[in-house]
Amino acid sequence: MNGEIGRKIGGEIEITLTVNGRDYAVRVEPRRTLADTLRDGCGLTGTHTGCEHGVCGSCTVLLDGEPVRACLMFAVQAAGRELRTVEGLAVKTNEGEKLHPLQQAFIDHHGLQCGFCTPGFLMLAAGTIERNPDISDDELVEVLSSNLCRCTGYKNILKAVRAAREQMRERR
Repeated sequence: MNGEIGRKIGGEIEITLTVNGRDYAVRVEPRRTLADTLRDGCGLTGTHTGCEHGVCGSCTVLLDGEPVRACLMFAVQAAGRELRTVEGLAVKTNEGEKLHPLQQAFIDHHGLQCGFCTPGFLMLAAGTIERNPDISDDELVEVLSSNLCRCTGYKNILKAVRAAREQMRERR
């Protein structure tokens, strides 16, 4: 049933979302956003909703490896596609899970304060660096400027993402 859109029940449609490698069968109204469905239908509350207009980036998730604003997408549009949220960012090892290099760098370089924007920055950075591990500093600044943070002043976020980028380059 991977990624299927099923029958309509009342005003809702049965769909299957594949999130972090797991299938979630949910019933949604066709107008329900992906952000709301991830949070309420799948129980994955790491995707935050800030502006709900696609401006702040706190709802950023990866759709087939590309960063997207989950508040601007309908859940039905994600059926049949691969989604990755901040809950799926951890690296699986023989000993269990360990933090993704970006998560660890945000801790090490004080890239977060209140943490509300952090999942969006992590997913934006992960999608960007995984697609282009040799991204320049200027390009990285440009990409990260699409997300908003009211606490950190961005310097430590940039420092953390740069450190993680270097670590991710070494691992490839």
